[in-house]
Amino acid sequence: MGNLRKIKKACQRLHPLPAQPEADGPAERIDLDQSELEAILERAKTTPMSEEEYAKLHAVIETLVFLTQELEKKRVSIQRLKQLLFGATTETTKKVMKKILDEAGKEDKPADAAAQGQEPETHPKPQGHGRNGAESYVGAEKVCVLHASLKPGDACPRCQKGTVYESVEPGRLVRIRGQAPLGATVYELQKLRCHLCGEIFTAEAPPGVGADKYDAESASMIALLKYGSGLPFNRLERLQGSLGIPLPAATQWEIVDHSAGRIGPALEEMTRQAAQGQILYNDDTGMKVMTLCDPDAKPIKPDTSSAPDRKGVFTSGIISVVDGRRIALFVTGHRHAGENLAALLKQRVCELDRPIQMCDALSRNMPKELQTIVANCLTHGRRQFVDVAVNFPDECLYVLKILKVVYTNDAVAKDQDMSPEQRLAFHKAQSGPKMDDLKAWLAAQIEKRRVEPNSGLGEAIGYMRKHWDKLTLFLRHPGAPLDNNLCEQALKKAILHRKNAYFYKTEHGAHVGDLFMSLIHTCELNGVNPFEYLTELNKHADELAAHPTDWMPWNYRDTLAKQVAPQPI
Repeated sequence: MGNLRKIKKACQRLHPLPAQPEADGPAERIDLDQSELEAILERAKTTPMSEEEYAKLHAVIETLVFLTQELEKKRVSIQRLKQLLFGATTETTKKVMKKILDEAGKEDKPADAAAQGQEPETHPKPQGHGRNGAESYVGAEKVCVLHASLKPGDACPRCQKGTVYESVEPGRLVRIRGQAPLGATVYELQKLRCHLCGEIFTAEAPPGVGADKYDAESASMIALLKYGSGLPFNRLERLQGSLGIPLPAATQWEIVDHSAGRIGPALEEMTRQAAQGQILYNDDTGMKVMTLCDPDAKPIKPDTSSAPDRKGVFTSGIISVVDGRRIALFVTGHRHAGENLAALLKQRVCELDRPIQMCDALSRNMPKELQTIVANCLTHGRRQFVDVAVNFPDECLYVLKILKVVYTNDAVAKDQDMSPEQRLAFHKAQSGPKMDDLKAWLAAQIEKRRVEPNSGLGEAIGYMRKHWDKLTLFLRHPGAPLDNNLCEQALKKAILHRKNAYFYKTEHGAHVGDLFMSLIHTCELNGVNPFEYLTELNKHADELAAHPTDWMPWNYRDTLAKQVAPQPI
Protein backbone atom coordinates (compact mmCIF):
# COMPACT_ATOMS: atom_id res chain seq x y z
CA MET A 1 0.00 0.00 0.00
CA GLY A 2 2.95 2.34 0.58
CA ASN A 3 4.05 2.09 -3.07
CA LEU A 4 0.47 2.69 -4.20
CA ARG A 5 0.33 5.92 -2.21
CA LYS A 6 3.60 7.11 -3.80
CA ILE A 7 2.32 6.38 -7.31
CA LYS A 8 -0.97 8.12 -6.59
CA LYS A 9 0.78 11.20 -5.22
CA ALA A 10 2.99 11.31 -8.31
CA CYS A 11 -0.09 11.16 -10.52
CA GLN A 12 -1.70 13.98 -8.55
CA ARG A 13 1.38 16.16 -8.99
CA LEU A 14 1.17 15.70 -12.74
CA HIS A 15 -2.61 16.04 -12.93
CA PRO A 16 -4.66 17.21 -9.90
CA LEU A 17 -7.22 14.57 -9.05
CA PRO A 18 -10.78 15.76 -9.79
CA ALA A 19 -13.50 15.33 -7.19
CA GLN A 20 -15.33 12.06 -7.85
CA PRO A 21 -18.41 10.67 -6.15
CA GLU A 22 -18.59 7.22 -4.73
CA ALA A 23 -20.02 4.99 -7.42
CA ASP A 24 -23.29 3.27 -6.64
CA GLY A 25 -22.69 0.62 -9.24
CA PRO A 26 -20.14 -0.52 -11.81
CA ALA A 27 -18.19 2.29 -13.45
CA GLU A 28 -17.23 2.33 -17.11
CA ARG A 29 -15.01 -0.66 -17.76
CA ILE A 30 -11.51 -0.13 -19.26
CA ASP A 31 -9.66 -3.14 -20.70
CA LEU A 32 -5.87 -2.93 -20.26
CA ASP A 33 -2.99 -5.37 -20.47
CA GLN A 34 0.21 -5.35 -18.44
CA SER A 35 2.43 -4.33 -21.38
CA GLU A 36 0.35 -1.19 -21.97
CA LEU A 37 0.62 -0.19 -18.30
CA GLU A 38 4.38 -0.79 -18.30
CA ALA A 39 4.72 1.39 -21.39
CA ILE A 40 2.81 4.21 -19.70
CA LEU A 41 5.04 4.03 -16.61
CA GLU A 42 8.18 3.98 -18.75
CA ARG A 43 7.14 7.11 -20.66
CA ALA A 44 6.22 8.83 -17.38
CA LYS A 45 9.91 8.76 -16.34
CA THR A 46 10.85 11.28 -19.02
CA THR A 47 7.70 13.06 -20.18
CA PRO A 48 4.44 14.12 -18.53
CA MET A 49 1.56 11.73 -19.02
CA SER A 50 -1.25 12.60 -21.41
CA GLU A 51 -4.80 12.95 -20.14
CA GLU A 52 -5.72 9.55 -21.60
CA GLU A 53 -2.72 7.82 -20.00
CA TYR A 54 -3.43 9.47 -16.66
CA ALA A 55 -7.07 8.35 -16.78
CA LYS A 56 -6.03 4.73 -17.43
CA LEU A 57 -3.40 4.65 -14.69
CA HIS A 58 -5.72 6.41 -12.26
CA ALA A 59 -8.45 3.82 -12.94
CA VAL A 60 -6.02 0.96 -12.29
CA ILE A 61 -4.83 2.47 -8.99
CA GLU A 62 -8.34 3.18 -7.77
CA THR A 63 -9.44 -0.37 -8.64
CA LEU A 64 -6.47 -1.92 -6.84
CA VAL A 65 -6.92 0.24 -3.74
CA PHE A 66 -10.65 -0.49 -3.67
CA LEU A 67 -10.16 -4.26 -4.00
CA THR A 68 -7.49 -4.23 -1.30
CA GLN A 69 -9.81 -2.41 1.07
CA GLU A 70 -12.69 -4.77 0.31
CA LEU A 71 -10.53 -7.88 0.83
CA GLU A 72 -9.48 -6.54 4.22
CA LYS A 73 -13.10 -6.58 5.34
CA LYS A 74 -14.09 -9.57 7.41
CA ARG A 75 -17.26 -10.56 5.61
CA VAL A 76 -16.44 -9.84 1.97
CA SER A 77 -17.21 -12.63 -0.50
CA ILE A 78 -16.13 -13.39 -4.06
CA GLN A 79 -19.77 -13.05 -5.13
CA ARG A 80 -19.88 -9.54 -3.64
CA LEU A 81 -16.67 -8.54 -5.43
CA LYS A 82 -18.03 -9.85 -8.75
CA GLN A 83 -21.12 -7.72 -8.32
CA LEU A 84 -19.08 -4.63 -7.48
CA LEU A 85 -16.80 -5.07 -10.49
CA PHE A 86 -19.22 -6.31 -13.14
CA GLY A 87 -22.60 -5.21 -11.81
CA ALA A 88 -25.37 -7.15 -10.11
CA THR A 89 -27.67 -9.20 -12.30
CA THR A 90 -31.40 -9.44 -11.78
CA GLU A 91 -32.39 -11.35 -8.66
CA THR A 92 -35.51 -13.18 -9.84
CA THR A 93 -35.80 -16.79 -8.73
CA LYS A 94 -35.65 -17.93 -12.36
CA LYS A 95 -32.38 -16.06 -12.96
CA VAL A 96 -30.88 -17.37 -9.72
CA MET A 97 -31.76 -20.95 -10.69
CA LYS A 98 -30.22 -20.43 -14.13
CA LYS A 99 -27.04 -19.10 -12.55
CA ILE A 100 -26.82 -22.13 -10.29
CA LEU A 101 -27.23 -24.49 -13.24
CA ASP A 102 -24.64 -22.58 -15.26
CA GLU A 103 -22.11 -22.83 -12.43
CA ALA A 104 -22.78 -26.56 -12.05
CA GLY A 105 -22.64 -27.20 -15.79
CA LYS A 106 -26.09 -28.78 -15.76
CA GLU A 107 -27.82 -26.50 -18.25
CA ASP A 108 -29.04 -28.26 -21.40
CA LYS A 109 -27.97 -26.56 -24.60
CA PRO A 110 -30.40 -26.21 -27.54
CA ALA A 111 -28.14 -28.39 -29.69
CA ASP A 112 -28.31 -31.21 -27.13
CA ALA A 113 -32.11 -31.04 -27.08
CA ALA A 114 -32.23 -31.24 -30.87
CA ALA A 115 -29.84 -34.19 -30.87
CA GLN A 116 -32.22 -36.08 -28.58
CA GLY A 117 -35.11 -35.46 -30.96
CA GLN A 118 -36.79 -32.91 -28.69
CA GLU A 119 -38.42 -29.75 -29.90
CA PRO A 120 -36.53 -26.70 -28.62
CA GLU A 121 -38.54 -24.55 -26.23
CA THR A 122 -40.11 -21.58 -27.97
CA HIS A 123 -41.54 -18.48 -26.40
CA PRO A 124 -44.41 -16.50 -27.94
CA LYS A 125 -43.45 -13.13 -29.33
CA PRO A 126 -44.53 -10.41 -26.90
CA GLN A 127 -47.36 -8.16 -27.95
CA GLY A 128 -46.70 -4.53 -28.78
CA HIS A 129 -42.97 -4.85 -29.63
CA GLY A 130 -42.28 -1.61 -27.76
CA ARG A 131 -44.56 0.55 -29.89
CA ASN A 132 -46.91 3.05 -28.29
CA GLY A 133 -50.48 3.61 -29.41
CA ALA A 134 -52.01 7.04 -29.92
CA GLU A 135 -53.65 6.87 -26.48
CA SER A 136 -50.18 6.79 -24.86
CA TYR A 137 -49.37 10.34 -26.03
CA VAL A 138 -51.27 12.10 -23.26
CA GLY A 139 -49.02 15.16 -23.46
CA ALA A 140 -49.31 15.62 -27.21
CA GLU A 141 -51.13 18.51 -28.85
CA LYS A 142 -54.47 17.32 -30.23
CA VAL A 143 -55.85 18.70 -33.50
CA CYS A 144 -59.43 17.92 -34.51
CA VAL A 145 -59.72 17.40 -38.28
CA LEU A 146 -63.27 17.63 -39.70
CA HIS A 147 -64.39 15.78 -42.78
CA ALA A 148 -63.98 17.94 -45.88
CA SER A 149 -67.37 17.26 -47.48
CA LEU A 150 -69.59 15.65 -44.83
CA LYS A 151 -70.97 16.58 -41.45
CA PRO A 152 -73.18 14.68 -38.99
CA GLY A 153 -76.74 14.44 -40.30
CA ASP A 154 -75.87 14.46 -44.01
CA ALA A 155 -77.17 11.77 -46.34
CA CYS A 156 -74.85 8.87 -47.04
CA PRO A 157 -73.09 9.56 -50.38
CA ARG A 158 -72.88 5.84 -51.11
CA CYS A 159 -76.37 4.43 -50.52
CA GLN A 160 -78.23 7.76 -50.68
CA LYS A 161 -80.68 6.42 -48.09
CA GLY A 162 -78.93 6.45 -44.71
CA THR A 163 -77.66 9.29 -42.57
CA VAL A 164 -74.06 9.61 -41.44
CA TYR A 165 -73.25 10.24 -37.80
CA GLU A 166 -70.09 10.84 -35.83
CA SER A 167 -68.20 7.70 -34.76
CA VAL A 168 -67.43 7.31 -31.06
CA GLU A 169 -63.72 6.69 -31.72
CA PRO A 170 -62.08 8.97 -34.31
CA GLY A 171 -59.21 7.81 -36.48
CA ARG A 172 -55.82 8.85 -35.11
CA LEU A 173 -52.49 9.70 -36.70
CA VAL A 174 -49.37 10.34 -34.59
CA ARG A 175 -46.62 12.56 -35.98
CA ILE A 176 -43.49 13.24 -33.94
CA ARG A 177 -41.48 16.41 -34.59
CA GLY A 178 -38.02 17.22 -33.31
CA GLN A 179 -37.23 20.46 -31.51
CA ALA A 180 -34.66 21.96 -29.20
CA PRO A 181 -35.26 21.52 -25.45
CA LEU A 182 -35.62 25.30 -25.22
CA GLY A 183 -36.73 27.31 -28.24
CA ALA A 184 -36.47 31.04 -28.83
CA THR A 185 -38.19 33.69 -30.89
CA VAL A 186 -36.48 36.91 -31.96
CA TYR A 187 -38.91 39.81 -32.48
CA GLU A 188 -37.44 42.43 -34.80
CA LEU A 189 -39.27 45.63 -33.93
CA GLN A 190 -39.26 48.04 -36.83
CA LYS A 191 -37.76 51.46 -36.11
CA LEU A 192 -38.57 54.59 -38.11
CA ARG A 193 -36.55 57.81 -37.89
CA CYS A 194 -37.76 61.26 -38.83
CA HIS A 195 -35.30 62.72 -41.36
CA LEU A 196 -35.95 66.21 -40.05
CA CYS A 197 -36.08 66.03 -36.20
CA GLY A 198 -34.36 62.66 -35.78
CA GLU A 199 -37.11 61.19 -33.59
CA ILE A 200 -37.17 57.35 -33.62
CA PHE A 201 -40.47 55.49 -33.58
CA THR A 202 -40.29 51.79 -32.53
CA ALA A 203 -43.02 49.24 -33.25
CA GLU A 204 -44.90 47.82 -30.27
CA ALA A 205 -44.19 44.24 -29.24
CA PRO A 206 -46.95 41.76 -30.15
CA PRO A 207 -49.54 40.99 -27.44
CA GLY A 208 -48.54 38.23 -25.05
CA VAL A 209 -44.78 38.59 -25.52
CA GLY A 210 -44.27 39.59 -21.90
CA ALA A 211 -41.45 41.44 -20.22
CA ASP A 212 -39.32 38.44 -19.16
CA LYS A 213 -36.71 36.96 -21.47
CA TYR A 214 -37.19 33.46 -20.00
CA ASP A 215 -40.77 32.32 -19.45
CA ALA A 216 -42.15 29.90 -16.84
CA GLU A 217 -41.86 26.99 -19.26
CA SER A 218 -38.10 27.63 -19.58
CA ALA A 219 -37.59 27.22 -15.84
CA SER A 220 -39.68 24.04 -15.81
CA MET A 221 -37.78 22.47 -18.71
CA ILE A 222 -34.34 23.25 -17.27
CA ALA A 223 -35.37 21.87 -13.87
CA LEU A 224 -36.76 18.69 -15.44
CA LEU A 225 -33.62 18.10 -17.51
CA LYS A 226 -31.27 18.81 -14.59
CA TYR A 227 -33.03 17.34 -11.57
CA GLY A 228 -35.46 14.95 -13.23
CA SER A 229 -33.22 13.44 -15.92
CA GLY A 230 -29.71 14.11 -14.58
CA LEU A 231 -28.55 16.34 -17.47
CA PRO A 232 -25.83 18.69 -16.13
CA PHE A 233 -25.98 22.38 -16.94
CA ASN A 234 -22.80 22.30 -19.02
CA ARG A 235 -24.13 19.52 -21.27
CA LEU A 236 -27.36 21.40 -21.88
CA GLU A 237 -25.27 24.50 -22.62
CA ARG A 238 -23.37 22.61 -25.34
CA LEU A 239 -26.57 21.13 -26.77
CA GLN A 240 -28.35 24.47 -26.93
CA GLY A 241 -25.28 26.16 -28.40
CA SER A 242 -25.04 23.61 -31.20
CA LEU A 243 -28.71 24.28 -32.04
CA GLY A 244 -28.16 28.03 -32.29
CA ILE A 245 -30.00 28.97 -29.08
CA PRO A 246 -27.29 29.81 -26.49
CA LEU A 247 -28.08 29.04 -22.86
CA PRO A 248 -25.04 29.43 -20.56
CA ALA A 249 -24.76 27.16 -17.52
CA ALA A 250 -24.65 30.18 -15.20
CA THR A 251 -27.89 31.46 -16.70
CA GLN A 252 -29.54 28.08 -16.21
CA TRP A 253 -28.64 28.15 -12.53
CA GLU A 254 -30.01 31.67 -12.12
CA ILE A 255 -33.29 30.59 -13.72
CA VAL A 256 -33.84 27.50 -11.53
CA ASP A 257 -32.65 29.33 -8.40
CA HIS A 258 -35.16 32.13 -9.01
CA SER A 259 -37.88 29.56 -9.72
CA ALA A 260 -37.10 27.64 -6.53
CA GLY A 261 -37.61 30.79 -4.47
CA ARG A 262 -41.04 31.29 -6.03
CA ILE A 263 -42.37 27.73 -5.67
CA GLY A 264 -40.82 26.96 -2.27
CA PRO A 265 -44.21 27.11 -0.44
CA ALA A 266 -45.35 24.05 -2.42
CA LEU A 267 -42.56 21.96 -0.90
CA GLU A 268 -43.26 23.32 2.58
CA GLU A 269 -46.92 22.31 2.33
CA MET A 270 -46.00 18.97 0.81
CA THR A 271 -43.63 18.33 3.73
CA ARG A 272 -46.36 19.19 6.25
CA GLN A 273 -48.77 16.77 4.61
CA ALA A 274 -46.09 14.06 4.35
CA ALA A 275 -45.66 14.18 8.14
CA GLN A 276 -49.26 12.95 8.50
CA GLY A 277 -48.64 9.81 6.43
CA GLN A 278 -49.78 6.33 7.42
CA ILE A 279 -46.72 4.63 5.88
CA LEU A 280 -43.25 6.18 5.66
CA TYR A 281 -40.37 4.70 3.64
CA ASN A 282 -36.86 6.02 4.28
CA ASP A 283 -33.31 5.35 3.08
CA ASP A 284 -30.27 7.37 2.01
CA THR A 285 -27.33 7.37 -0.36
CA GLY A 286 -23.98 9.13 -0.34
CA MET A 287 -23.71 12.61 -1.80
CA LYS A 288 -21.03 15.27 -2.09
CA VAL A 289 -21.49 18.95 -1.25
CA MET A 290 -18.24 20.86 -1.69
CA THR A 291 -18.80 23.37 1.11
CA LEU A 292 -19.70 20.57 3.54
CA CYS A 293 -16.44 18.81 2.69
CA ASP A 294 -14.64 21.83 4.14
CA PRO A 295 -14.21 21.20 7.90
CA ASP A 296 -14.19 24.97 8.58
CA ALA A 297 -17.42 25.66 6.66
CA LYS A 298 -20.50 26.55 8.68
CA PRO A 299 -23.98 25.29 7.74
CA ILE A 300 -26.38 27.82 6.23
CA LYS A 301 -28.72 27.11 9.15
CA PRO A 302 -27.38 26.37 12.65
CA ASP A 303 -29.69 23.37 13.15
CA THR A 304 -29.13 21.65 9.80
CA SER A 305 -26.45 19.33 11.14
CA SER A 306 -27.42 16.98 13.96
CA ALA A 307 -23.88 15.62 14.17
CA PRO A 308 -21.25 18.38 13.86
CA ASP A 309 -18.42 15.82 14.00
CA ARG A 310 -19.84 13.72 11.16
CA LYS A 311 -17.97 14.16 7.89
CA GLY A 312 -20.27 12.14 5.64
CA VAL A 313 -22.88 13.82 3.44
CA PHE A 314 -26.03 12.00 2.37
CA THR A 315 -29.17 12.48 0.37
CA SER A 316 -32.10 10.99 2.28
CA GLY A 317 -35.19 9.81 0.50
CA ILE A 318 -38.56 9.70 2.29
CA ILE A 319 -41.76 8.44 0.67
CA SER A 320 -44.94 9.14 2.63
CA VAL A 321 -48.28 7.50 1.83
CA VAL A 322 -51.13 9.82 2.85
CA ASP A 323 -54.69 8.67 2.07
CA GLY A 324 -53.49 6.70 -0.94
CA ARG A 325 -51.30 9.53 -2.29
CA ARG A 326 -47.52 9.25 -2.36
CA ILE A 327 -45.26 12.17 -1.46
CA ALA A 328 -41.53 12.06 -2.18
CA LEU A 329 -39.06 14.16 -0.17
CA PHE A 330 -35.30 14.50 -0.64
CA VAL A 331 -32.99 16.04 1.97
CA THR A 332 -29.21 16.49 1.52
CA GLY A 333 -26.80 17.13 4.38
CA HIS A 334 -24.94 15.51 7.27
CA ARG A 335 -28.07 13.88 8.68
CA HIS A 336 -28.90 10.24 8.06
CA ALA A 337 -32.30 9.12 6.76
CA GLY A 338 -33.58 8.26 10.23
CA GLU A 339 -32.66 11.67 11.61
CA ASN A 340 -34.39 13.42 8.71
CA LEU A 341 -37.47 11.28 9.29
CA ALA A 342 -37.47 12.21 12.98
CA ALA A 343 -37.29 15.91 12.03
CA LEU A 344 -40.20 15.43 9.63
CA LEU A 345 -42.39 13.74 12.23
CA LYS A 346 -42.09 16.77 14.51
CA GLN A 347 -44.75 18.29 12.25
CA ARG A 348 -47.08 15.34 12.80
CA VAL A 349 -50.42 15.92 14.50
CA CYS A 350 -50.31 14.45 18.01
CA GLU A 351 -53.74 12.82 17.72
CA LEU A 352 -52.64 10.52 14.87
CA ASP A 353 -51.54 6.95 15.51
CA ARG A 354 -47.94 5.92 15.08
CA PRO A 355 -47.07 5.47 11.40
CA ILE A 356 -45.50 2.39 9.84
CA GLN A 357 -41.84 2.98 9.01
CA MET A 358 -40.34 0.81 6.25
CA CYS A 359 -36.53 0.75 6.07
CA ASP A 360 -33.63 -1.65 6.01
CA ALA A 361 -32.07 -2.87 9.24
CA LEU A 362 -29.24 -0.31 9.41
CA SER A 363 -29.09 1.45 12.77
CA ARG A 364 -28.75 4.88 11.13
CA ASN A 365 -32.32 4.53 9.84
CA MET A 366 -33.60 4.14 13.40
CA PRO A 367 -32.64 6.98 15.79
CA LYS A 368 -33.89 6.58 19.34
CA GLU A 369 -36.34 9.48 19.19
CA LEU A 370 -38.43 7.88 16.44
CA GLN A 371 -41.84 6.63 17.58
CA THR A 372 -42.92 4.40 14.70
CA ILE A 373 -44.07 0.85 13.97
CA VAL A 374 -40.99 -0.51 12.24
CA ALA A 375 -41.05 -2.88 9.27
CA ASN A 376 -37.84 -4.12 7.67
CA CYS A 377 -37.29 -4.73 3.98
CA LEU A 378 -37.90 -8.36 3.00
CA THR A 379 -35.95 -7.83 -0.22
CA HIS A 380 -32.79 -7.16 1.83
CA GLY A 381 -33.27 -10.44 3.67
CA ARG A 382 -33.90 -12.26 0.39
CA ARG A 383 -30.78 -10.76 -1.19
CA GLN A 384 -28.63 -12.39 1.48
CA PHE A 385 -29.62 -15.77 0.05
CA VAL A 386 -29.28 -14.67 -3.57
CA ASP A 387 -25.63 -13.73 -2.92
CA VAL A 388 -24.73 -17.23 -1.69
CA ALA A 389 -27.10 -19.27 -3.89
CA VAL A 390 -24.28 -20.73 -6.02
CA ASN A 391 -22.54 -22.16 -2.95
CA PHE A 392 -25.72 -23.38 -1.21
CA PRO A 393 -28.16 -24.05 -4.08
CA ASP A 394 -30.69 -26.37 -2.41
CA GLU A 395 -31.05 -24.37 0.78
CA CYS A 396 -31.26 -20.99 -0.96
CA LEU A 397 -33.78 -22.17 -3.55
CA TYR A 398 -36.00 -23.43 -0.74
CA VAL A 399 -36.03 -19.93 0.78
CA LEU A 400 -36.43 -18.14 -2.54
CA LYS A 401 -39.40 -20.27 -3.60
CA ILE A 402 -41.25 -19.53 -0.37
CA LEU A 403 -40.61 -15.80 -0.72
CA LYS A 404 -41.74 -15.99 -4.35
CA VAL A 405 -45.13 -17.25 -3.14
CA VAL A 406 -45.35 -14.33 -0.70
CA TYR A 407 -44.60 -11.76 -3.40
CA THR A 408 -47.07 -13.44 -5.76
CA ASN A 409 -49.76 -13.19 -3.09
CA ASP A 410 -48.97 -9.50 -2.61
CA ALA A 411 -49.28 -8.92 -6.36
CA VAL A 412 -52.68 -10.64 -6.34
CA ALA A 413 -53.84 -8.39 -3.49
CA LYS A 414 -52.72 -5.33 -5.46
CA ASP A 415 -54.38 -6.48 -8.70
CA GLN A 416 -57.66 -7.08 -6.88
CA ASP A 417 -57.42 -3.65 -5.20
CA MET A 418 -57.87 -5.10 -1.71
CA SER A 419 -58.24 -2.80 1.27
CA PRO A 420 -55.46 -2.96 3.91
CA GLU A 421 -57.67 -5.17 6.11
CA GLN A 422 -58.53 -7.51 3.22
CA ARG A 423 -54.88 -7.71 2.22
CA LEU A 424 -53.89 -8.57 5.81
CA ALA A 425 -56.46 -11.39 5.99
CA PHE A 426 -55.35 -12.68 2.57
CA HIS A 427 -51.68 -12.75 3.60
CA LYS A 428 -52.50 -14.46 6.89
CA ALA A 429 -54.34 -17.22 5.06
CA GLN A 430 -52.05 -17.63 2.05
CA SER A 431 -48.60 -16.39 3.14
CA GLY A 432 -48.74 -17.07 6.90
CA PRO A 433 -48.34 -20.88 6.73
CA LYS A 434 -45.46 -20.56 4.26
CA MET A 435 -43.63 -18.08 6.48
CA ASP A 436 -44.21 -20.32 9.53
CA ASP A 437 -42.58 -23.17 7.63
CA LEU A 438 -39.68 -20.93 6.71
CA LYS A 439 -39.20 -19.77 10.30
CA ALA A 440 -39.09 -23.37 11.54
CA TRP A 441 -36.67 -24.33 8.76
CA LEU A 442 -34.33 -21.41 9.55
CA ALA A 443 -34.26 -22.37 13.23
CA ALA A 444 -33.58 -26.03 12.43
CA GLN A 445 -30.56 -25.20 10.25
CA ILE A 446 -28.80 -23.50 13.16
CA GLU A 447 -30.07 -25.50 16.14
CA LYS A 448 -29.41 -28.88 14.52
CA ARG A 449 -26.00 -27.69 13.28
CA ARG A 450 -26.79 -28.26 9.62
CA VAL A 451 -25.17 -24.95 8.71
CA GLU A 452 -22.02 -23.28 9.98
CA PRO A 453 -23.15 -19.96 11.56
CA ASN A 454 -20.11 -18.10 10.20
CA SER A 455 -20.68 -19.26 6.62
CA GLY A 456 -22.44 -17.15 4.02
CA LEU A 457 -25.63 -19.17 4.42
CA GLY A 458 -25.36 -19.02 8.20
CA GLU A 459 -25.11 -15.23 8.13
CA ALA A 460 -28.12 -15.00 5.77
CA ILE A 461 -30.14 -17.19 8.13
CA GLY A 462 -28.95 -15.17 11.12
CA TYR A 463 -30.09 -11.92 9.48
CA MET A 464 -33.57 -13.30 8.82
CA ARG A 465 -33.96 -14.71 12.34
CA LYS A 466 -32.65 -11.56 14.03
CA HIS A 467 -35.11 -9.28 12.21
CA TRP A 468 -37.97 -11.77 11.77
CA ASP A 469 -40.65 -9.75 13.54
CA LYS A 470 -39.93 -6.61 11.52
CA LEU A 471 -39.57 -8.55 8.27
CA THR A 472 -43.01 -10.13 8.76
CA LEU A 473 -44.97 -7.08 9.95
CA PHE A 474 -47.19 -7.48 6.87
CA LEU A 475 -48.69 -10.57 8.59
CA ARG A 476 -49.77 -8.58 11.66
CA HIS A 477 -50.47 -4.97 10.67
CA PRO A 478 -52.83 -3.69 7.93
CA GLY A 479 -51.04 -1.89 5.13
CA ALA A 480 -47.49 -2.89 6.13
CA PRO A 481 -45.39 -3.16 2.93
CA LEU A 482 -43.08 -6.06 2.08
CA ASP A 483 -40.03 -4.06 1.09
CA ASN A 484 -38.43 -0.66 0.72
CA ASN A 485 -38.20 -0.77 -3.09
CA LEU A 486 -40.35 2.35 -3.45
CA CYS A 487 -37.80 4.49 -1.63
CA GLU A 488 -34.80 2.85 -3.29
CA GLN A 489 -36.30 3.59 -6.71
CA ALA A 490 -36.83 7.21 -5.68
CA LEU A 491 -33.17 7.55 -4.65
CA LYS A 492 -32.17 6.72 -8.21
CA LYS A 493 -32.86 10.37 -9.03
CA ALA A 494 -30.21 11.49 -6.54
CA ILE A 495 -27.82 8.79 -7.75
CA LEU A 496 -28.34 9.84 -11.37
CA HIS A 497 -27.52 13.44 -10.44
CA ARG A 498 -24.43 12.28 -8.54
CA LYS A 499 -23.12 10.23 -11.44
CA ASN A 500 -23.59 12.98 -14.01
CA ALA A 501 -22.93 16.21 -12.09
CA TYR A 502 -20.64 14.62 -9.43
CA PHE A 503 -21.51 17.05 -6.62
CA TYR A 504 -23.36 20.12 -5.39
CA LYS A 505 -21.22 23.18 -4.90
CA THR A 506 -23.07 24.67 -1.93
CA GLU A 507 -25.76 23.76 0.58
CA HIS A 508 -28.09 26.18 -1.16
CA GLY A 509 -27.53 24.37 -4.45
CA ALA A 510 -28.31 21.06 -2.72
CA HIS A 511 -31.52 22.55 -1.31
CA VAL A 512 -32.62 23.66 -4.78
CA GLY A 513 -31.91 20.19 -6.10
CA ASP A 514 -33.87 18.58 -3.25
CA LEU A 515 -36.82 20.90 -3.90
CA PHE A 516 -37.12 20.10 -7.59
CA MET A 517 -36.49 16.37 -7.13
CA SER A 518 -39.20 16.26 -4.46
CA LEU A 519 -41.78 18.05 -6.62
CA ILE A 520 -40.89 16.16 -9.80
CA HIS A 521 -40.92 12.68 -8.27
CA THR A 522 -44.12 13.37 -6.32
CA CYS A 523 -45.76 14.25 -9.64
CA GLU A 524 -44.47 11.03 -11.18
CA LEU A 525 -45.74 8.93 -8.28
CA ASN A 526 -49.22 10.43 -8.68
CA GLY A 527 -49.44 10.31 -12.47
CA VAL A 528 -49.17 14.10 -12.89
CA ASN A 529 -47.23 15.85 -15.66
CA PRO A 530 -44.32 17.51 -13.77
CA PHE A 531 -43.62 20.01 -16.57
CA GLU A 532 -47.15 21.38 -16.49
CA TYR A 533 -47.21 21.38 -12.68
CA LEU A 534 -43.94 23.32 -12.28
CA THR A 535 -45.07 25.76 -14.97
CA GLU A 536 -48.38 26.51 -13.23
CA LEU A 537 -46.62 26.97 -9.89
CA ASN A 538 -44.33 29.57 -11.46
CA LYS A 539 -47.22 31.37 -13.15
CA HIS A 540 -49.30 31.48 -9.95
CA ALA A 541 -46.57 32.06 -7.37
CA ASP A 542 -48.60 34.70 -5.51
CA GLU A 543 -51.65 32.44 -5.18
CA LEU A 544 -49.36 29.57 -4.15
CA ALA A 545 -47.85 31.63 -1.33
CA ALA A 546 -51.32 32.60 -0.07
CA HIS A 547 -53.01 29.17 -0.31
CA PRO A 548 -50.40 26.40 -0.74
CA THR A 549 -52.89 23.62 0.06
CA ASP A 550 -54.73 24.42 -3.20
CA TRP A 551 -51.60 23.89 -5.31
CA MET A 552 -50.63 20.29 -4.64
CA PRO A 553 -50.05 17.96 -7.63
CA TRP A 554 -53.36 16.18 -7.04
CA ASN A 555 -55.59 19.26 -6.82
CA TYR A 556 -53.93 22.13 -8.72
CA ARG A 557 -56.03 21.44 -11.83
CA ASP A 558 -59.20 21.88 -9.78
CA THR A 559 -57.85 25.20 -8.52
CA LEU A 560 -57.14 26.34 -12.08
CA ALA A 561 -60.62 25.28 -13.19
CA LYS A 562 -62.20 27.38 -10.43
CA GLN A 563 -60.24 30.43 -11.53
CA VAL A 564 -61.56 30.28 -15.10
CA ALA A 565 -65.12 29.23 -14.20
CA PRO A 566 -67.71 32.05 -14.45
CA GLN A 567 -68.67 33.50 -11.10
CA PRO A 568 -72.40 33.42 -10.17
CA ILE A 569 -74.12 36.80 -10.18
